[in-house]
Amino acid sequence: MSYISEVLEMTEKKNAGQPEFTQAVREVFNTLSQVIEANEEKYKQNALLERLVEPDRQIMFRVPWTDDKGVPHVNRGFRVQFNNAIGPYKGGLRFHPSVNLSIIKFLGFEQIFKNSLTGLPIGGGKGGADFDPKGKSDAEVFRFCQSFMTELYRHIGADVDVPAGDIGVGGREIGFLYGTYKKITKLYEGVLTGKGLTYGGSLIRTPATGYGIVYLGEAMLNDHGKSFKGQRVTITGSGNVAIYCAQKATELGAKVITMSDSNGWILDENGIDVEAVRVLKEEKRARISEYCDTHKGAKYFETKSMDELRVWGVPTDIAIPCATQNDINVQHAKELVKNGCRCVIEGANMPSYNEAVEIFLSTKGLLFAPAKAANAGGVGTSALEMSQNSMRLSWTAEEVDSKLHAMMNNIYHNMAAAAKKYGHTDNFAMGANIAGFEKVAEAMIAQGIQ
Repeated sequence: MSYISEVLEMTEKKNAGQPEFTQAVREVFNTLSQVIEANEEKYKQNALLERLVEPDRQIMFRVPWTDDKGVPHVNRGFRVQFNNAIGPYKGGLRFHPSVNLSIIKFLGFEQIFKNSLTGLPIGGGKGGADFDPKGKSDAEVFRFCQSFMTELYRHIGADVDVPAGDIGVGGREIGFLYGTYKKITKLYEGVLTGKGLTYGGSLIRTPATGYGIVYLGEAMLNDHGKSFKGQRVTITGSGNVAIYCAQKATELGAKVITMSDSNGWILDENGIDVEAVRVLKEEKRARISEYCDTHKGAKYFETKSMDELRVWGVPTDIAIPCATQNDINVQHAKELVKNGCRCVIEGANMPSYNEAVEIFLSTKGLLFAPAKAANAGGVGTSALEMSQNSMRLSWTAEEVDSKLHAMMNNIYHNMAAAAKKYGHTDNFAMGANIAGFEKVAEAMIAQGIQ
């Protein structure tokens, strides 16, 4: 049995009941076979893969809080500190009912390679809670965040672990979390990113992930004689990532025709009014269906099952899934190809099943950008926020945007070069994993078996 097979078998046995995590490990290992086989003796002597799949620590804790009626509730909080070989743990906090250890571990594992790809000194981690902020008052969210940080603060620090936002954790939640951390520790430091501009936040941080997706996508398209201009684009999601991805794609001349939330999706053949969606979701905290109240040409479709074709049944040139993991299954992938899609750029973390990715990679002429490369702009800009906090400086929006644009171009060219080096030109899923892995592996070996 090969070294990869041994470690995969061990990982699946030790992590039974964690399908998202084992899916992520299998996807990465399958693309690294050539690299690992070429260095198998060295990696095996250093137990590299065994250490890579086992987090440094997995923290799970109780989060009690009281609602506005005085009724007590108890949620479960998580922080998985996966790997700090190249820098302090870095990764978002997700507040969503679906959050469990498997999902947090898959996200933390992916974060190792994504953070490595940015070229900045940040390691991989992830956290969150099975708390749903939807429908909660500001006071309820505040009390939950206070309780959550009362435990989390023991495990984080500006040079130890720097969380950020993710699904369900936006500017409001980051503010409450930071205020609590500061009160408990008496430290005013860059321990969280995604902060407000009045207390250490960075310009461009909110739109960074969405902008970065489009910057990397444009670099990939340009390298193949194409662009966003005049292209029909289907997007899922309507959070920060989806909104600013749609905004930047529209600026580059694309027509974004779909967006969604957990209840359903909209189709606007005239092109989505992105500012209207932003106001609905960021200011009114409303449902996407209300878009159709003011845009008469638009249509709303309720989502009954994730297995429906939904957005993925709409003819499109470029598909950008920005909602959540495993949004695109085999049926969806086949329908996208059938309807003429020639570019898939992953905005969410692991939005495509492995089998769907295989369909994309095997379709001649279809360009596929994996999430760990395409959505790295968010964490990359978080690292830029860390730098500004450390230096007690604030860069202009133009400076941050320029650094983000350059970062995404570098990520594209690095993953393209890695794929070509191993004889798999344009297999960017393989290239991204190789480029991210090699840097982390070298650092882990250099530091000994820790």
